[in-house]
Amino acid sequence: MSKAIFRVAALEADHDRAEFSSGSEPLDRYFQQQVTQDVRRRVTACFVALTSERLIAGYYTLAATSIPLTGLSPSAAKKLPRYPLVPAVRMGRLAVDQKFKGQGLGGALLADALNRALVSDIAAYAMLVDAKDDKAAAFYRHHGFIPLPDSPLSLFLPLATVSRI
Repeated sequence: MSKAIFRVAALEADHDRAEFSSGSEPLDRYFQQQVTQDVRRRVTACFVALTSERLIAGYYTLAATSIPLTGLSPSAAKKLPRYPLVPAVRMGRLAVDQKFKGQGLGGALLADALNRALVSDIAAYAMLVDAKDDKAAAFYRHHGFIPLPDSPLSLFLPLATVSRI
C-alpha cells in the first residue's frame, strides 16, 4: 500500500492514462479512450489525483445538469423556486486506481469535487451522482447524499449542506 500524497489538477494531454486501472472496465475504458474528447467538446471537465511522480491515482468528471423539481422529495422541493428544473452539477464518474485503494482517496476526490462546485461562480443547488451499483450508492450515502425518491441509484447533496460543513 502506498502512502503517497496527492495533488488534484485538471487533466492535461501529457498525463499518462494508459496504466490506470480501477478494476471497473467501463470506468477505465472511458478514462483511457473517451474523456479527452468529452473535455475538448466541453461536455465534461476531468480532474485527476496525481502522485509526486505524476502517476494518476484517481479521477472524477463534472458537468452541468439539472434535476426536475418533481424528482425531489416534497421536503426538498418546497424550499426551492417553482422552476421545472433545478440547476445542479453532475459527477459523472469517480474512480481510484487499484494501487491506491483503501487510502481514502475516493472520499478526498469527492470532497474536492464538492468544493469546486461550491466555489464556482455558476450557481447550482446540488451535486448529482448516478451510482453504478448498490456499493457505490452506499459510498455516496455515507458522504451525506440523498437518493432521489424514484431512483435510488441517483443521489444528490444540496451544496448548501456542504457550505455548512
